[in-house]
Amino acid sequence: MGTIIGIVIGVIIFFIFLSGFFTVGQQNAAIVEMFGKFSRVAGPGLNLKIPLIENVRGHVSLRVAQLDVQVETKTQDNVFVHIMVSVQYLIKGEPQKIYEAFYKLTNAKEQITSYVFDVVRARVPKIKLDDVFEKKDEIADAVKTELSVTMNEYGFEIIKALVTAIDPEEKVKQAMNEINAAQRLRVAAIEKGEADKILRVKAAEAEAESKKLQGEGIANQRKAIMEGLRESVEMFKSGIPGATAQDVMNLLVLTQYMDTIKAIGEADHATVLMIPHSPASVNDLADQIRNSLVAAGEVAKASGELPKA
Repeated sequence: MGTIIGIVIGVIIFFIFLSGFFTVGQQNAAIVEMFGKFSRVAGPGLNLKIPLIENVRGHVSLRVAQLDVQVETKTQDNVFVHIMVSVQYLIKGEPQKIYEAFYKLTNAKEQITSYVFDVVRARVPKIKLDDVFEKKDEIADAVKTELSVTMNEYGFEIIKALVTAIDPEEKVKQAMNEINAAQRLRVAAIEKGEADKILRVKAAEAEAESKKLQGEGIANQRKAIMEGLRESVEMFKSGIPGATAQDVMNLLVLTQYMDTIKAIGEADHATVLMIPHSPASVNDLADQIRNSLVAAGEVAKASGELPKA
């Protein structure tokens, strides 16, 4: 009987001895208490505590954690928005900071959330909706500054605060999109108007230049005709003694008249042309052409293009 009792006592002592060993994971710390009072902070690895006297009260993670906080607030122009703030934080590895983080705060996440709400709702109502998007970095810096000062007392270090989303109400977003679309359409209309204006100006300039060149061409053509007729008259007079200028002109007009009638008849899509056809008509046509040539000659003399008689 005594042997059994001894074995039992030995087993109990062995297990009590084994209970004095405990391990702590990497990037973690264990809080060791002695009879309910803080004793020390145990680091990663194998640790030893006094059996039945000391116990591990809890563990603290030393890794960087992230808390996402969504805040509903309104802007200066009375538009309600949902702002998502992501806070990255960690507990400092110093034993004193681990002690403060474990004992001074019941729930660190609720504490951080409260400060984020306070800072955002104090800043955003002073900013218009359009400026909130531009000043989101300022809001994030304000959150980090406020949290750093406060949470440092509890052993926490604020790594970064980020404004990751700014979400106005659906009606407000639709109105903003419509305003943006209207502005883009107005700019497009202005650009299109300018382009049409340039095209019209260039077309007008091209038409003016075309008319100018066309006029110069007609003038040169008429000048060449006048020169050709003058040379023909002179050659005819010199070749046939006794022929007058009137005779030469009548012959040229009659020849030109016949050539015109022949050209009309040989055309592929010739139409019926009703004109008086008699010697008297030819004489009338010759008189009209002669008068025109005389008038053109006077104009040329006045302009200095032909020598005066």
